Amino acid sequence: MSVEPTPEPKDTQAESVPQSDEPTAETPAAEQSATKSRPRRRKRKHSFWIELPVLIVAALILSLVIKTYVVQAFYIPSGSMQNTLAIGDRILINKVVYRFRGIARGDIVVFNGDGSWNPAGPPANSDPFVRLFDNIKGIADIGGENDDTYIKRVIGLPGDHVVCCNAKGQITVNGVALNETSYLFPGNAPSTIAFNIVVPKGRLWVMGDHRAISADSRYHMDDPGDGTIPESQVLGRAFVVIWPPSQWRILGIPATFGQPKLAAEAAGAIGGGVPLAAGFVGAVPLTLLERTARRRLVRHRRARRSAALP
Repeated sequence: MSVEPTPEPKDTQAESVPQSDEPTAETPAAEQSATKSRPRRRKRKHSFWIELPVLIVAALILSLVIKTYVVQAFYIPSGSMQNTLAIGDRILINKVVYRFRGIARGDIVVFNGDGSWNPAGPPANSDPFVRLFDNIKGIADIGGENDDTYIKRVIGLPGDHVVCCNAKGQITVNGVALNETSYLFPGNAPSTIAFNIVVPKGRLWVMGDHRAISADSRYHMDDPGDGTIPESQVLGRAFVVIWPPSQWRILGIPATFGQPKLAAEAAGAIGGGVPLAAGFVGAVPLTLLERTARRRLVRHRRARRSAALP
């Protein structure tokens, strides 16, 4: 007669204990670490989506401030400044430079022609939302492809006596002949239209570098100001070509405007490199914000990929 072994009683208490995700003293260290890291990832995800809109809004506000007061991009739609500026070039203008110094002969300036070359435009829209939309649109369009906005080179300052031409066919400023071969379009004469003007106070005589096709001060001598433009309408000084990369360069003042007689008059007006640096400094904060947003986005994507791994 065989005796069957008596089965051992089951530990019902052990079976009834539910499994818990909470780490215990017996839980391996690796599992505890993984458990603790889960809420952190969730928190990081929420933090990223909260901070990203803030960064975007901050970048937009900074862009509006820079565009309004410091640096603005413009597109060149015509050939009136060839070969200095080609059709399709993108340039930056420095809007603070003339807080440091006066406008100088030889500067390339962007200005609004309303009230001088064009009839006075309609008053600005008083609706703040419309104005905000227009400013944002200006940033997105990278420039001012506006019929009322022009880009020319300054030839005569207030009080200058500008004449075309001397016996050699050169334009003279206060009796000093300009040698313009370094920037005039090849084959162009300094001017085929005669003029003799003393630039009124607070105004400028401006001309394009492609004289054969530039409708500049010479073509507006019947307009208010006898073809000159108000200094107050100058938006800023073009100081660099930023696009295309093959055209990238700093836009300086030609040597002919540094002749001793002219330079002596302008010595007190021209500053050093501070205004140019100020134009670049304005773009630095925006670049830093963009880099911060980009880094946070990369970290967020990496966190999502690591969370998806088995």
